[in-house]
Amino acid sequence: MSVSRHPVALRLERQVGGATKLLATVMALPLVDGIFPALVVAGVMGSAAGVVETGILIFGGSATIAVILAEMDGSRREMVTSVLLIGAVIVPVAAIEAAFAPTLRGFLELAIFERFAGLVILSIAAKTASAEFGEYLPSPAVIIGLGLVASFDPSGFAVETSTEYVVNGTAAAAIGVGFALSVALMSPHLRGRVDIDRFRFGSAVALGVLALPILLRPFGLMQTEAPIALAVLGVTALFAYDPDAEGLGAVGTGNAPNEDSSDEPADGTTDGRDDADGDSEAESAGPTSPGPADAPNGPVDDVAVTATGDDGDGEDPSNPFTEDDSRAPWL
Repeated sequence: MSVSRHPVALRLERQVGGATKLLATVMALPLVDGIFPALVVAGVMGSAAGVVETGILIFGGSATIAVILAEMDGSRREMVTSVLLIGAVIVPVAAIEAAFAPTLRGFLELAIFERFAGLVILSIAAKTASAEFGEYLPSPAVIIGLGLVASFDPSGFAVETSTEYVVNGTAAAAIGVGFALSVALMSPHLRGRVDIDRFRFGSAVALGVLALPILLRPFGLMQTEAPIALAVLGVTALFAYDPDAEGLGAVGTGNAPNEDSSDEPADGTTDGRDDADGDSEAESAGPTSPGPADAPNGPVDDVAVTATGDDGDGEDPSNPFTEDDSRAPWL
């Protein structure tokens, strides 16, 4: 199966270096770029489904899976420890940013800012699907900055906080960390069985589905509480996972023991072919006068010809396997 390196993860690895630092950068990027607070302000995490979708697709996603399965080495305990240490930083920071989301929401025109939030998700989806196409798109931070400028409204500024935002934001970050933790725990089983490229494209589609309700909200389209993005991600995981990957690899080499079993046994005993050879040699060492058992069409010669595949071309009967010993056993 493919263990190709995720384009986003590969670009970040060149900058930060190291698998653990790379995983921390990938998972903390939504907090640094402002994607996470933008989604909080846009109301994406207003439902339980939105919290789960944000946690898995924004904090988890294909880049996290690519780093854990294709980049991180070491034992399962070491990978779990690294994920827990990263989560110990991400979850509190996400809670703080979610706490200030109502203040940010107070001086923004939400009808305008929500569209920029949807564009941010589409930009991430495009960069996830194609690194080459993503080079022509602005970074998420630039899009969010433009959204802040376009929707800025100082008339409603007030320092506020909301317990609901804090709980939902913390839960989303915790779900993302839990998703990475589950991948690390199952990495010995998933590595080699998950096609990362296929999961990457499916994650891009799921992100696009997550962005569509935000962009189409002014038109009243796709306003549903059904977790469509999670359903797309589930189908993606189903198609990206191949439980018989190692089994298929073993089929190519699994015939070797069977082929060896058709040859001479390991304990030095001989099979019927060698018995026929021994009989032929014993007969050649005996009297030169032909007997009934040594007749050309006798049963012993029939066994030798059958075992060696000789077509009776007049080779030396005392060594009937001179040429056939170099042939594969199944021939």
